[in-house]
Amino acid sequence: MNRFSLSVSAVIARVTGSALGPYQSAVVRIGFSLTWLLFLLREIPHRAELYGPDGPWSWELARQLIDDNGAFTVLMWSDGRVWFEAVYALSVLSSLLLLLGWRTRTMSVLFMVGVLSLQNRSVFVGDGGDNVLHLMSIYLVFMRCGRVWSLDARRERRATEARARGERVTDRVGPALWTVFGVVLVAATAGGRLDGDWTVPVILWAVWAALGVRWAVGRLATSAEPRIVLDVITDILHNGALLVIMAEACLIYATAGWYKIQGSRWQDGTAVYYPLHLDYFSPWPELGDLLSASGTMVMLVTYGTVVVQVAFPFTLFNRRVKNVLLVAMITEHMAIAVILGLPFFSLAMIATDAVFLPTPFLRWLGGWATRVWEALLPRRGAAVPEQRGAHEAEKAEPSRVGFTA
Repeated sequence: MNRFSLSVSAVIARVTGSALGPYQSAVVRIGFSLTWLLFLLREIPHRAELYGPDGPWSWELARQLIDDNGAFTVLMWSDGRVWFEAVYALSVLSSLLLLLGWRTRTMSVLFMVGVLSLQNRSVFVGDGGDNVLHLMSIYLVFMRCGRVWSLDARRERRATEARARGERVTDRVGPALWTVFGVVLVAATAGGRLDGDWTVPVILWAVWAALGVRWAVGRLATSAEPRIVLDVITDILHNGALLVIMAEACLIYATAGWYKIQGSRWQDGTAVYYPLHLDYFSPWPELGDLLSASGTMVMLVTYGTVVVQVAFPFTLFNRRVKNVLLVAMITEHMAIAVILGLPFFSLAMIATDAVFLPTPFLRWLGGWATRVWEALLPRRGAAVPEQRGAHEAEKAEPSRVGFTA
């Protein structure tokens, strides 16, 4: 019983004492913001047909559906072209800033608002990856995803160094963003714009209040206890969101694999053959013909897909097997992106898989990217030691996520 109590205490201390997986969180942030940003940029010529006033799914039809399901979208606040263009531009901007890691907490909220607003405006636009992006945009709000590989991390390091030199550090951008955020929330709530499902409005108000409390505690608290309590709450929310993302990934693969098992085409090993010959999924017909020319290859890919998807959730406690299957799944998604012409679906799934990547590999990847950046832009090499120092500092923090070593 004492050993069990000690184990439980250790787990509680681990969960409440630090935000786990800084590198995995950063990769998830970068992956999903990049996926959404690339999609929005590609669809700029068609944005009005997909989500705007020129689409077949008109504003009135969307209004009727949202009145029934209570889905959140700011595009229902007005049917004007100017409002649509402003929301689309804000979604692009928030995706870019979240990718760079600038004011990640605020940008994650705006990123969520942009994703939900556009996707709920036209619910029939998507290829499966939009469902993953829809959920992950909400989870990102609760994560501390800007501690590494972000402008926030660089600003925090510089502020720490300035305080060590005895300089006074003043943040004017944060309070300004918080004020604007609050004014918009008050106006939207008073105007009845947040009526409907309560989930998103509660998240928006909770984040706004939490940011205000954290700023007030940082400025007014005379002891460390309030800050410690806030850090514990933040770490618990972060770790919980990280766990939910892991569970979501396992659920996606498990359900996909078990549903495939029930299909006759998956049972006889021919399922992969058919999408390779559909015009909609054949951006490179010659490549599809080449891959489907061998019946043995089709059978191996068909059965291999099912085996990997069904087995993956059961391999998380075995680091080596899990990493092998993780490589197989990422390779599969890269092939789907090229062969079937579904790049954004594949990017969304790869970003989800990234939560299971080993920390040593991500550190190596970050070091390699730094060396490439230094080689391409040697004039900025002076910033590299600062980045390396931050990476070394992270090594002392518990950051192994996804049962990795």
